[in-house]
Amino acid sequence: MNTRTLRVYDKEFKLNAIKLHLEEGRTAKQVSEELGIPYGTFTGWLESYRNDGKEAFPGKGCLKASDAELAQLRKELAIAREERDILKKALGIFSSARK
Repeated sequence: MNTRTLRVYDKEFKLNAIKLHLEEGRTAKQVSEELGIPYGTFTGWLESYRNDGKEAFPGKGCLKASDAELAQLRKELAIAREERDILKKALGIFSSARK
């Protein structure tokens, strides 16, 4: 049976590889061959870097700063909606009890 080990690259390594491509003018194929990275992996890093810039490669299990802020805002909104719904129900209960 063929077992392949999954190689993990840190953020600094990825950024240095991208720097070789963007600043030194090497092709993606050259960089991937020189560093021993699969070509598809390297092009994925390039795409991620082009889309997210410095926020790319936050680490395993971590969110980008913008995604973390969005998640926090969604959580706060859900809490506010729940509080609003509770107050609406309470208002309905107390207004019908007076009649």
